[in-house]
Amino acid sequence: QVQLVESGGGLVQAGGSLRLSCAASGGTFRSLAMGWFRQAPGKEREFVAAIRPSGINSIYEDSVKGRFTISRDNAKNTVYLQMNSLKPEDTAVYYCAADAHFGPYYYRDYSYAYWGQGTQVTVSS
Repeated sequence: QVQLVESGGGLVQAGGSLRLSCAASGGTFRSLAMGWFRQAPGKEREFVAAIRPSGINSIYEDSVKGRFTISRDNAKNTVYLQMNSLKPEDTAVYYCAADAHFGPYYYRDYSYAYWGQGTQVTVSS
């Protein structure tokens, strides 16, 4: 059983930056596909970014391309989401997710078996 714990959320002004971290335990981290999703109030949870177990390939939702960077440190069992040039519309609870497989539906939340508790990101205008 994989446990995921996110950290790094908070309140930031528009144009600012935050780095989210997700620490994993209970599994073989280097074998896990990792993803970040977010859910704003009144909206469905949406895909933000994903990274393959090797860390070589990463994929982003269009609205965050060029602003967000997903990365992983397999030695530390941690995945990161560096968020720059933040906008008020980035305000949401951000969730880390993991699965043993990196399949074609990496952008769907049902593709991930393990989830963190979420961390709040609030961007003020």
